[in-house]
This record gives sequence, structure tokens and C-alpha cells, in this order.
Amino acid sequence: MKIIDKEFGAVLLGSDINTYSMARAFHEEYKIKTKVIGKFYTGPSFQSKIVDFEAHSDIDNKEVFIKVLNDYADLNKNKKLILLGCGDNYVRNIIENRESLRDNFIIPYINKNLMEDLIKKECFYEMCEKYGLDYPKTFIYNKKMGHDFKLDFAYPVILKPSNSVDYFLHEFPGQFKVYKIESEEELLKVIDDIYKAGYSDTLILQDFIPGDDTYMRVMTCYSDKSGKVKLMSLGHTMLEEHTPHGIGNHAVVINEYNEELAEKIKGFLEAIHYVGFSNFDIKYDTRDNTYRVFEINLRQGRSNYYVTGAGYNLAKYITEDYIYNKDTGFTIADNKHLWTMIPIKIAYTYVKDKKYVDEMKKLVKEKKITNPLYYKGDNNLKRYMRLKRADKKQFEKFKKYLGE
Repeated sequence: MKIIDKEFGAVLLGSDINTYSMARAFHEEYKIKTKVIGKFYTGPSFQSKIVDFEAHSDIDNKEVFIKVLNDYADLNKNKKLILLGCGDNYVRNIIENRESLRDNFIIPYINKNLMEDLIKKECFYEMCEKYGLDYPKTFIYNKKMGHDFKLDFAYPVILKPSNSVDYFLHEFPGQFKVYKIESEEELLKVIDDIYKAGYSDTLILQDFIPGDDTYMRVMTCYSDKSGKVKLMSLGHTMLEEHTPHGIGNHAVVINEYNEELAEKIKGFLEAIHYVGFSNFDIKYDTRDNTYRVFEINLRQGRSNYYVTGAGYNLAKYITEDYIYNKDTGFTIADNKHLWTMIPIKIAYTYVKDKKYVDEMKKLVKEKKITNPLYYKGDNNLKRYMRLKRADKKQFEKFKKYLGE
């Protein structure tokens, strides 16, 4: 594959589909090879022709994190390096250690105080209240409450940690990313299990918004270095993953246009002076026709290529802003495209609404479909065989968790 040496580079932290999707975006637009730094020599970015992959199992250690990044920056003193975290822990490390990183790194992130407010879900919901974003009815549970509390909404309820980074540092059998709780007895048991494992922060209990995966939406945004929103792209989820740690991760998405929702989120982001990529998890509530925001991720999401694949290259937005100082103008994406990270036949099986299946088949027929992991020319045989084995396992996983 053609690789060009440019006056800038990109450094991505992680190793999953997020890193490969962004590396592909940089290669498609600028033909550069991206540096990816992860924990282990695995994942779709490993053995890719468009990626220079490096693994450090202890990259979460502050001293190692700073040294690895600065060593790479020193090897590329004459280049500006766009630094992007592709996981919450990497974003936190970038923000917390930015003063220790070399000057040739471009760090397109908010400050630590705003980060803390946004990743702490109860603080985020207070901000939603202030700026007019709808969110589910919510109860903040504190460990000190024990079993002495009452909810003002009915079961089933959703339970999730307020601090997901800390939560996953304390693993335990039966741990889920998000829980759907059917009764008070089940709720109290899950709460006890979480705190026994060592988690100490608050929990979020929420009204369950009815509807399957197709009621979910994802909004990906880019805010320039002055805090002005430049791109907003809404994705309509067709199917999510359903494994315990993967639940809520998008598996299939179709782009969708909603100007009213976009303008609401734009107002929020600009009011808090947000910069860089952001990603919102949203669900449509048929009970009152509202779009209710669950959380904001301070980065592009795992499914970010649904934006690039539709013709709005995410690498271009950040590069034009920070490297070439160009104003890309404001865009609400409106191209229809089908993004998938699984064999599309799985979606045909497990998406129950025929109109969505018909829409997916129409886009496939029109060749408006992309699986970002399969990039023409990036056909290292070992990598390709890993992808095909992973595809085969997807059939098994969906059958196991969705029961057909």
C-alpha cells in the first residue's frame, strides 16, 4: 500500500477496532502510516500495513506511559504528532500527563477539571439538566445507603457504574458493563457484589427506556481548537454486542439525519467549551418522543468509521484544524451508509423489524456498506485469517446470547 512521509504523524493509543478505523481514515486521506501503541500484540491494528504497531503491557503505568510516548516523539522531532486515545483510560492518561509530554505532540483534549465533570455520570447529568439535554430518570446510589433507599420509577431498571474506569479495575464473576435489573432482590445482590469486589464510587440507577437495539443512537462530533463544533454525525444502531463486557457496543449502524437533536448537542458542547472528538450514547423514548442521552465519551467511539465511511473523514477534520489551520465549516452529516463490524447476515437474523432489514439489504445492494477492518490492499495473510476467525466466532456469540 502506498505510504507517504508527511510533515505530521498520528499516534493512537489502544489496539481495537477504534485504532484501526482511525488509522484507516488517516491513510485514506493522507497516505500516512499511523503509530499505534497498545498493551499486547493483538487486535486488528497488529500486522497491518498501514500501522506501525508497538505493545507495552504496562503502558497504564504513568512513568512507562510518559517514557514510551516521549521516546517516540524524540525520534520524530521534526514532526507534529496528533495524539489520540482510543479508550477511556488512554484519554485520562493523556489529559492528566499532558504537561509531561513533548511539545511536538498535538493534544486535542479538554482540561482535567472538565474531564472529571463529564466522566462522572451524576455530574454529567447535572450539566444535561442545566443545558437542556434530556436524560433518563436517574437515582444516584452511594455505598453508605446500604439497602435503605427507594426508587421513584418501576422495574426493570438499569444499573451501571458512575466511574467505569475504576469499576473495571475490580473484576468479579458475573460482572457486566451494564445491568438490566428485574427486581429489588436482584438489585440489592448486584450492588453488594460490586462493592465486595472493591469498587468504591457511586452507582447510577435509571429508568429503563423500552425498546430493543434499534431504539439506540450514537452521535459523533468534532469540536475545533476554539471550541466550535465542526462536524456532527448521528448513527442509528441496528444491532449491538450482547456479551457481558461488550453489551452496548455497536455492531451495526446506519447513518441518520436529525437536525433538532444535533443542534441541541451542539449548544451543549459549545456552552461548556468542549474541544476534540466526542461521542454520545442516546436512546429514543417512545413514551414522550424524546432522545435521552446516557453518557458522553471524550473521544471518538469504537464505531467511529460509520462517519468516515459515509464520506466525512474524521482524520481530515482534526488534521485540517491542527496541522493546516483550515476552517472546515459546520456540517451535519446526511449521507446514508451501512457500517458493520460483523458479518451482515447476523444482522439479518437478529434485527427483528423487517423495515430495517430491508433498509440494510438495500444499502448492501447499492454497495453503501463498510466493514472498516477489511481495507483493500491491507491483506497481510496472518491478519486476514485472524479477522476471518473472529467473524466465525461472531456467529457463535450472537447465537449464545440472543438464542437463535
